[in-house]
Amino acid sequence: MRLLAAGLLLVAPLCAAFYLPGLAPVSFCEEGEEREGCKSLIELFVNRLDSVESVLPYEYDAFDFCQDTEEKRPSENLGQVLFGERIASSPYKFTFKKQETCKKVCTRSYDPGNSADKSKLAFLKKGMQLNYQHHWIIDNMPVTWCYDVEDGQKYCNPGFPIGCFVTPDGRVKDACVINSEFNKKNTFYLFNHVDITIMYHSGKDENWPGARLVMARLRPQSYKHTDENNLNCEGPPMEIPGEFTNKLNLIYTYSVTFEEKNNIKWASRWDYILESMPHTNIQWFSIMNSLVIVLFLSGMVAMIILRTLHKDIARYNQIDSSEDAQEEFGWKLVHGDVFRPPRKGMLLSVFLGQGTQIFIMTFITLFLACLGFLSPANRGALMTCAVVLWVLLGTPAGYVSARMYKTFRGEKWKTNVLLTALLCPGIVFADFFIMNLILWVKGSSAAIPFGTLVAILAMWFGISVPLTFVGAYFGFKEKPIEHPVRTNQIPRQIPEQSFFTKPLPGIIMGGILPFGCIFIQLFFILNSIWSHQMYYMFGFLFLVFIILLITCSEATVLLCYFHLCAEDYHWWWRSFLTSSFTAVYLFIYAVHYFFSKLQITGTASTILYFGYTMIMVLIFFLFTGTIGFFACFWFVSKIYSVVKVD
Repeated sequence: MRLLAAGLLLVAPLCAAFYLPGLAPVSFCEEGEEREGCKSLIELFVNRLDSVESVLPYEYDAFDFCQDTEEKRPSENLGQVLFGERIASSPYKFTFKKQETCKKVCTRSYDPGNSADKSKLAFLKKGMQLNYQHHWIIDNMPVTWCYDVEDGQKYCNPGFPIGCFVTPDGRVKDACVINSEFNKKNTFYLFNHVDITIMYHSGKDENWPGARLVMARLRPQSYKHTDENNLNCEGPPMEIPGEFTNKLNLIYTYSVTFEEKNNIKWASRWDYILESMPHTNIQWFSIMNSLVIVLFLSGMVAMIILRTLHKDIARYNQIDSSEDAQEEFGWKLVHGDVFRPPRKGMLLSVFLGQGTQIFIMTFITLFLACLGFLSPANRGALMTCAVVLWVLLGTPAGYVSARMYKTFRGEKWKTNVLLTALLCPGIVFADFFIMNLILWVKGSSAAIPFGTLVAILAMWFGISVPLTFVGAYFGFKEKPIEHPVRTNQIPRQIPEQSFFTKPLPGIIMGGILPFGCIFIQLFFILNSIWSHQMYYMFGFLFLVFIILLITCSEATVLLCYFHLCAEDYHWWWRSFLTSSFTAVYLFIYAVHYFFSKLQITGTASTILYFGYTMIMVLIFFLFTGTIGFFACFWFVSKIYSVVKVD
């Protein structure tokens, strides 16, 4: 009862989080008309800066931009901290419906004789060279930079660059293409001015007080302001020469305008960003491609189960005389060995326990995301949900691992429980810790604070490990799973196998079809992680997840049947590895994606990319292997339970 109460207490803040915090509408009124539930001050918050050319994000304060005198930091959830989001208030503050033109924010001066100024400016230049992007937030909504792309489409980017760079050989990089004046060799152009447009729904014909913000857009501009006291935001761009020899003054300014837009509802204010991402057609293609694979596999499995197996079982059950039985071949012959416990049963049972935990966690997380609880507007919710679920699902992991280990006739139950609780999470945590050290050395905002690391360890050892022990206790109390046929004392000799029924070719072939179902979806997931694009198509992802389950199960059952027909009864490990080999294809695809799609430079970024990829591959390995194993276990138990054995 206490455990239940403790569990409910833990889940309570999570449930409270599902009244989507920060997603409740805020109303704004003009200055002088403020009242309760309606304010005039619009604050702009800044998030970490990131780049497609580097895996290292940096806090806004790491660069020498204008800073808020009374900096406020909204509280961040676990998911935001793990993803390296660092939101802070900024000096950009607006009054509702009050237009501003070329308003000064601050001035930054750099002296070539001062070493601190030199390093600040060098870091700013590095940010422009690697195309680091600002991420600004107004009313929990990204401030977007919308521009035209090919085919007359408009793309709305939830970030905008610090500036851009023209190389010493005159090559125009990144955002420098937007202005023909950005053409001087070996020069940096700083976007020191922004034109912000805030659009609002006036609340006309609605029953709320004041207006609500529905869109915030900006255009980054570069102006060389000569006179601080007489700013006009016109003229030549703000150039920063590649060689820093003379004193330099950078003046940051902004203009803000307000537009009424009553045709956009507050609830659908994110739609314009999502609609500008040209993905949906490809998604349908991806689903159709996956469904074709599933239909093909289902057809094969149905044919085997309905025709071949049906014939086999009918034929085996008609035979009475033992002479005829000896002439029989195929899967019935190995009935006395098919449930012989596997070698390394301890490791297999641990993998199955962890895989079950990951499967349930993924299923619930994706289901909640489908219902809209974990939308991009609810920052960090997806990761928080996944971590909390994983911690609370220690019990099924312990139970499955213990029950399977007992079925494999294992004796060392203490080792089994400890390995289930510590092996795979330990590998993930060690990898994560090494990645965190690299981020910490590099001064990146993605480095997780020491307090959060302690909190994660406390959740692991204080909640997950005890729950695993509880699960294992119940697993060991249960009887081992009953097999439909007895196991002979002397193992049967396995005949010489053809190339295709040998273990390795079967395992390699088994992973191809499940991977074929997911690779298009995988491209968008990798894009959202490494190219900082928004991922919001959880409906598609849930569908692909279900298709992946079916494909893993069917491919494993199919290959398992062929191997049993070839009188090879070592199916335990093979069923796990057949579908988990999909993870190897995932890794190969991640390597291909790294070299063909990303422009990541630097050793630290490369190590981080592959470090985080290895965590993804391990989780996927355990998850797919578990699906394949249990599908095959069910299939083998079923076919041997309906055949008569002397």
